Amino acid sequence: MVVSVSKPASEIGRVTLQRGGNAVDAAVATAFALAVTWPEAGNIGGGGFMLIYPGGKTAPVVIDYRETAPTAARRDMFAGKERPSSYALVGVPGTVRGLALAHQRYGKLPWQELVTPAMKLAGEGFSIDEGLAKSLNRGLARSLKFPELQRVLGNSGMRWKAGDRLVQPELAETLRLIAQNGPDGFYKGPVAERIVAEMKRGGGLVTAADLAAYTAKERGAVHGTYRGFDVYGPPPPSSGGICLVEMLNMLENFDLRKYGRWSPDTSHVMAEVMRRSFCDRARHLGDSDFVSVPLQLTDKEYAKRLVRNIYTDKATPSLDLAKDIPIATENQHTTHFSVIDRDGMAVSNTYTLEDSFGGKIMVRGAGFILNNEMGDFNPVPGVTTRTGQIGTSPNEVAPGKRMLSSMCPTVVAKDGRAVLITGSPGGRTIINTVLCIVVNVLEFEMPLREAVDAPRMHHQWFPDRLLTEAAFKTKYGAVLDVLRARGHVINSAETQGDAHSIAVTRDGYTGIADRRLSGWAAGY
Repeated sequence: MVVSVSKPASEIGRVTLQRGGNAVDAAVATAFALAVTWPEAGNIGGGGFMLIYPGGKTAPVVIDYRETAPTAARRDMFAGKERPSSYALVGVPGTVRGLALAHQRYGKLPWQELVTPAMKLAGEGFSIDEGLAKSLNRGLARSLKFPELQRVLGNSGMRWKAGDRLVQPELAETLRLIAQNGPDGFYKGPVAERIVAEMKRGGGLVTAADLAAYTAKERGAVHGTYRGFDVYGPPPPSSGGICLVEMLNMLENFDLRKYGRWSPDTSHVMAEVMRRSFCDRARHLGDSDFVSVPLQLTDKEYAKRLVRNIYTDKATPSLDLAKDIPIATENQHTTHFSVIDRDGMAVSNTYTLEDSFGGKIMVRGAGFILNNEMGDFNPVPGVTTRTGQIGTSPNEVAPGKRMLSSMCPTVVAKDGRAVLITGSPGGRTIINTVLCIVVNVLEFEMPLREAVDAPRMHHQWFPDRLLTEAAFKTKYGAVLDVLRARGHVINSAETQGDAHSIAVTRDGYTGIADRRLSGWAAGY
């Protein structure tokens, strides 16, 4: 089973499984295909995290292919008043090295066989659906100052519509070089030269030496338990795994099932644990190759201490949680896919360009977009604001450092077998989207379709507000009234996340494409 935002990409993953590939092979093929079929977030110019759950007694691992700061980056480079240019925000891309490392360590099929379907899809073109048409039209309308993106992804001045054909010959050539030469086809040779030329053209910092030196890393997964289930997520530089486990540890101290899923008490407690976890995120988390991350954050005894000041009748002001962090006065376009093979090996992969269509920089002659991930570093050292800007030291810019992420590819297991594979796009909302789904499935035993469709909520410490999906107000408006009475400031968002997920049941695999955006489950 493969579930992603794009039908052609999911189908390429399914065919890879049918040809004898394992879940990692299918994930690699799907990721390259999404670089063709979902250009707003699918990518070879960005980075992300792949959680691999082999099953049985083999320990899960995470392939960390997060972008890094160029060698020329400096701690205070974004501290000025002027908005940084898209070129200054480009981090060294990690996707191709990451997919290659996953394949080298865990794949079965030949590399070229996994990249070629995406190459053909780009070269021959494919018929776009309504979701991609909307994505392209929205992206093009917001990128009028980027002529190369307009040229490559434009439709001769016409709006894209379902049924139109998108052909990307330059991207096909880039993918051909990657298929033939492995990751060196991206990080060295003609493609690397085109990236460096693009950087020089716009004043970016990424050099040939930065590209050649980039390495993806295999790390141990963050592990926690909840109600007898094992929960695995990504470690730093992603905050996803630690924050998810920390929140679940706190929730274990409350009888949520007795409260009921849509009671004010459950929503109140969930908001309070989100608030505390995101405060710890700001205080402690960054690239663990550069900063020391406290082990206590995923400890159940630590969680018990955190919940002592959660009161069921009133919200905790966010300022009260961080007397040690000076408070000054005063983006959500990623993509996730889930895979499981017939042997039970599971892959949860989230990767991104940061903003929708990244920094809008299309590499001339190469057909792909570069990320703007440097914006995920804390921009102004020492300046944390009530509006949500974080300035704590763990995530300050440094050469070669990976910027903190909220990506949260997750696998839940029981007795050595994966039972839930999930994740989402959505910037800082990602972790709380995953929390909502995990709680829906494990605590309230919802079927996966119901768990994914259910309204979501998000609190990130600052701004001190609870963000709820519009559907929450429509279905459970009375709950929000009670939360306001308890002191929560509530804002509404149309939707939150896009969680393409898989459940393993007695009847087999259930793949659920999130209806909030677009998607396709492909299985056999």
